[in-house]
Amino acid sequence: MSILVNKDTRLLVQGITGNEGLFHTTQMVAYGTNVVAGVTPGKGGEWVLGGKVPVFDSVKIAVDATGANATVIFVPARFAPDAMFEAADAGIPLIVCITEGVPVQDMMRVRNYLDQKKVRLVGPNCPGLLTPGEAKVGIIPGNIAIPGNVGVVSRSGTLTYEVLYAMKNVGMGASTCVGIGGDPVNGTNFIDVLQMFEHDPQTEKVVMIGEIGGTDEEKAAEFIANKMTKPVVSFIAGQTAPPGKRMGHAGAIIEGGAGTAADKIAALTAAGVRVAKHPEEIPSLLR
Repeated sequence: MSILVNKDTRLLVQGITGNEGLFHTTQMVAYGTNVVAGVTPGKGGEWVLGGKVPVFDSVKIAVDATGANATVIFVPARFAPDAMFEAADAGIPLIVCITEGVPVQDMMRVRNYLDQKKVRLVGPNCPGLLTPGEAKVGIIPGNIAIPGNVGVVSRSGTLTYEVLYAMKNVGMGASTCVGIGGDPVNGTNFIDVLQMFEHDPQTEKVVMIGEIGGTDEEKAAEFIANKMTKPVVSFIAGQTAPPGKRMGHAGAIIEGGAGTAADKIAALTAAGVRVAKHPEEIPSLLR
């Protein structure tokens, strides 16, 4: 068992014929992910990866032909909102959007629409999902994690990789890793993922990687204190950021005194979460 993706995932790639889409599709297929189709309007009828994956003109046609039940989006920011709408309209229950730079106002419209459709969106501006040994959906390198019982959820892509690799080096594996992305408006938040890990029998401990800006980590701390029975270890990026500076992600901006690393660490510590000073410390805290 895992959350969101596993060996039964039938994946569709939107933007499969572009450079990024094709490169990462090759990696996903090599990992063992069941990529059943790609979509690029106007390229329907073509095949990629040496005839392994068929390309369709629309998501609806691709879903009808292949039974795809998840999609990953590698299209430019100006087309990403329409790609998400199209996937939702085709009845795909899980959408993973890797694209960065999607305007906030567009995301507000997309989020509102997807919520009505009961569709799960991960992203945008995220590294995607990895269930080690089963499926990789997105851009998380497959060789940095091994199967195990630690659920990982993160707002930061590169820190996710660092933590997974540090865990692997001491023989610790992950059940599923979820990169939720760092944009101000996204599809899936910390609480959504923590809830899934709490209900997942294969996940025994959880790592949560947050960063400065917003109040998501504080809300997650409250959820952990009231609802979670599994131990949670955390790391907050941006502890040395100068006040008032925008760092990294669009969501990592501190406004009106809320969203500092100190606030987040205090809230998490009060909820019984052990907070690492450096990402490499996480494996020893998990022990």
